[in-house]
Amino acid sequence: MGHTYLVIGGGISGLSAAWAVFQTDPTASVTVLEGSPALGGKISSALVGGVALDTGAESLLARRPEGLQLIDELHLSDEVVHPQTSQASLWSRGTLHAMPGGTVMGIPGNPSALSPLLTEPEIARALDEPDVDAAPGEDISVGDFVASRMGDAVVDRLIEPLLGGVYAGHAREISLAAALPTMLPAYQDGTSVLQAVRAALPAPVPKDAVRPPVFAGLEGGVHRIITALADALRDQGSVIHLGVTAREVSRRPAESGGGFEVVTGPRPTPTLWRADRVIVATPPAPTARLLRGVAPVAADVLAGIEMASMAIVTLALPGDGAPTLRGSGVLVPPLEGRRVKASTFSGNKWRWVRGRGEASEARTVFVRASIGRHREESDLQRSDDELVKIVRADLAGLVGQSVPAPLDAHVQRWGGALPQYAVGHLERAAVIHREVSAVPGLAVCGAAYHGVGIPACIASGRSAAAQVCRAQWAA
Repeated sequence: MGHTYLVIGGGISGLSAAWAVFQTDPTASVTVLEGSPALGGKISSALVGGVALDTGAESLLARRPEGLQLIDELHLSDEVVHPQTSQASLWSRGTLHAMPGGTVMGIPGNPSALSPLLTEPEIARALDEPDVDAAPGEDISVGDFVASRMGDAVVDRLIEPLLGGVYAGHAREISLAAALPTMLPAYQDGTSVLQAVRAALPAPVPKDAVRPPVFAGLEGGVHRIITALADALRDQGSVIHLGVTAREVSRRPAESGGGFEVVTGPRPTPTLWRADRVIVATPPAPTARLLRGVAPVAADVLAGIEMASMAIVTLALPGDGAPTLRGSGVLVPPLEGRRVKASTFSGNKWRWVRGRGEASEARTVFVRASIGRHREESDLQRSDDELVKIVRADLAGLVGQSVPAPLDAHVQRWGGALPQYAVGHLERAAVIHREVSAVPGLAVCGAAYHGVGIPACIASGRSAAAQVCRAQWAA
């Protein structure tokens, strides 16, 4: 019989780690403990207007291989879909503007093409990049870096809404090294940002060629990955427990067989779980508590990672009264003062969503919106009904048409959902991994380390599995 593995956390990172263990050690005995009533973490779904829709992540980056590779392993490749349109709009100065092309996370390679999104003086400032000294080995926030080179307007009106959509954070706090590593040399070497952007952009494609899509999803929603992955794990013999929250991790003495002991359940009547190897795939705060007794330095660093909370509000609007929605959605910079930071026009973006809306008795239009940024979560204290009203009002202002009362609505609150990659984040992540890897058979994974997207989390889970499996071989 193979070694026993305990995975704490049943989101995409933990489930991917469990799956990767089986790929390396087919004789393994793998148990997954998930504290909530459902698997998937920030990948979830709900019935809205009779249709199962994603209420967390809704797509994955197709240019990274890990997501599509896992989909292939789960025999879902034939159901991969891509957005019908990726043309989003930016709301700025009271009107919608087409999202400009030729940018890297909003940093333009050709500022001259940004009119009328930016004013002529703002464009002139972006073009007038000053000479700066090199800063070898240093990190800086994305916003401070770009503002120093191209001015505040590029940050406030282009970069903020894009980074806000990824991290629910603020450009002037998010690490350049962690969020935009392709731009880091321009800061550390003092070279031109414009040149760095142009070098980072994909090469032009021939006139008749089709550029590979940036994003991918699944027919019926990306939440299907979780169901398929859980089924595949159970087929391998994995045992998955829901509603079981881990409270402590400790090492067992060598004379007792070594390995680890994990405590769950209420303190008066705890349950003890023993395993040879443990992977912790929970958010920073619970991971810090779990590691306190086995990797205290890592626990201290994890406890300092701040999190942002947000909510996803999904509306099913009656087709005969819905506003005209163009493109895939709209992004809203914080300085515009609206509470909706982004809205996705789901039927425009995904053919399968539009098809299911049109199949209903009265055609339904599906829209989703996100509310909440790091340290700006007061709106999340409002009731579901109030959040729906906020979304309707903001959306009406953005598209210039009234938004009727929805046929159905769903509010998904994500408390402490997105880790904030503050300046110096990569160094902190390196300390965490170094300290944890010093404990043989222990690993961590998740969105807190090297990326918040689905492929990055899958990669994190696989890396953690490789680490504990290497410990197995060295034993």
